[in-house]
Amino acid sequence: MTRSVLVLNSGSSSVKYAVVEPDSGELVADGIVERIGDSGGVADHAAAMQVVFESLASDGHRLEDLGLVAVGHRVVHGGPDLYRPTVVDDALIERLEALAPLAPLHNPPAIEGIEVARKALPDLPHVAVFDTAFFHDLPPAAATYAIDAEVADTWHIRRYGFHGTSHQYVSEQAAGFLGAPLESLRQIVLHLGNGASASAIVGGRPVETSMGLTPMEGLVMGTRSGDVDPGLIFYLWREAGMSVEDVESMLNRRSGVRGLGGEIDFRELHRRIESGDGAAQLAYDVYIHRLRKYIGAYLAVLGTTDVITFTAGVGENDAAVRRDALSGLEAFGIELDNQLNGSPNRNARRVSTDGAATTVLVVPTNEELAIARACAGVLR
Repeated sequence: MTRSVLVLNSGSSSVKYAVVEPDSGELVADGIVERIGDSGGVADHAAAMQVVFESLASDGHRLEDLGLVAVGHRVVHGGPDLYRPTVVDDALIERLEALAPLAPLHNPPAIEGIEVARKALPDLPHVAVFDTAFFHDLPPAAATYAIDAEVADTWHIRRYGFHGTSHQYVSEQAAGFLGAPLESLRQIVLHLGNGASASAIVGGRPVETSMGLTPMEGLVMGTRSGDVDPGLIFYLWREAGMSVEDVESMLNRRSGVRGLGGEIDFRELHRRIESGDGAAQLAYDVYIHRLRKYIGAYLAVLGTTDVITFTAGVGENDAAVRRDALSGLEAFGIELDNQLNGSPNRNARRVSTDGAATTVLVVPTNEELAIARACAGVLR
């Protein structure tokens, strides 16, 4: 029987699922259960897991016929010590709970999803795969914040980086697309979705990334601010009377493109810009400005760049973002082919001109496959 892995990504109000065959890479089934805890939705994660099973069955995929060998769980933050795919036990759950303050929006629902899944599928190994793992060995100069060293050491404060599963997968796929050894390439990967991050990778190992202690640092995102002056927090606390929780919520949920332009969907953002909406235009301009700033910084970090790859929802589907992010960079060997960039093709593809020194690619990410293969590696 073909073996497969059930991959779960549990959020506070949703559970994404996929059944993947790690050897062949085939996606057997996938879906999402949304509005957990909302009126009109399911009551809790336990009910959501039942919906997952029912959805699989209704599509003709009975659990006993899927050849499941493991359940893989995406966990955003592994802290300083958890960076390898790890079989879940009670001790690991305790360690993840202790890490919750580092990712308060992400780790608690992941833990809840793991615990529900362990009860529902007690005879299968459950494996935690960490978003921070790929960036665990960032060079000290890139990983270290310039704050009091004792405070940083005591409270495990460093730049951890996130979306690591995607950055690793996409950088490997880019090398395969080019037919070049991964060890020979200097790459910039731009993961642009609701959450957005950039990485600089040399020989398959990251040397820089935009996210830091939490997934809030770096690029402008759908609802997250990205980089801000840390003094902003204290200013709003003193002058506006906002609590730390108020500021944290604002920076995570009411900032970014939505905070500036009132919209998270880039398709709608473009429509509003075309209609003359000034707030939408400013949101887009700020987004592109920050993205270009990071690309420029990583060009300096790398010295020379063989390939720049766009991935995730916006990166894969928004030709205007790719165009505006890279316009005017011909002096750096970066030149888009407008026809290729505007193509509706959704496969991995080159969008730079034939003669450009730096290849620009669009590569669909596949974090579910990467997690499934990580699980298979643990079982071996």
